[in-house]
Amino acid sequence: MAALSLHHIVRESSIKENAPLLLLFHGYGSDENDLFSFAEELPEELFIISVKAPYAMQPYGNAWYAINFDADKGKWSDNVQAKESRDKIARFIDEALANYPVDKDNVSLLGFSQGTILSYAVALSYPEKIKNVIALSGYINTDLFEVQAKEKYTHLNFYCSHGSVDQVIPVDWARQAPKFLESLDIKYQYSEFPVGHGVAPQNFYELRDWLKNRLKIK
Repeated sequence: MAALSLHHIVRESSIKENAPLLLLFHGYGSDENDLFSFAEELPEELFIISVKAPYAMQPYGNAWYAINFDADKGKWSDNVQAKESRDKIARFIDEALANYPVDKDNVSLLGFSQGTILSYAVALSYPEKIKNVIALSGYINTDLFEVQAKEKYTHLNFYCSHGSVDQVIPVDWARQAPKFLESLDIKYQYSEFPVGHGVAPQNFYELRDWLKNRLKIK
């Protein structure tokens, strides 16, 4: 097997070939082990890959792109770096499809926070690669992609959720997603939970049921 371009960890599927693929993308300052804790609670049919962001932070953790805390600009994101990560993820998906026994037509993304921002960007830039997106505690950054013709997006389905008292990414930012997805005729479910910047247990159970229904897993 060829070495893949992004560091990752894997939970293999109970299905030996053409397994549905779920890719996990952690948030700013975290790593591939964070969301991987979900794996043992998710359907055994899923082939799960948790990916480590490419930019190392000090003293620990990784990021998909820099967030700069500048006195003049306030908090701002490095969109050039974010687009580079978007394209790195797209290339990594192709590598995963070539190297693991997974179904190229059944690829789902699950992101948290910065990983969600990238998941939106990948799905809306490369819709032909993606089937489902689980977007947790993030928002759509329209600077990270060019909108394509609506018919390119008809097969996509999004599960979006946010904490109503999120102190890191304001819930108002997440509430823009439904209107944006509707404008492109993209199917979605949007939920809020009375928590901060995290995933409540009921949030996890809801996203798991949503994913099972999308993948037709009992």
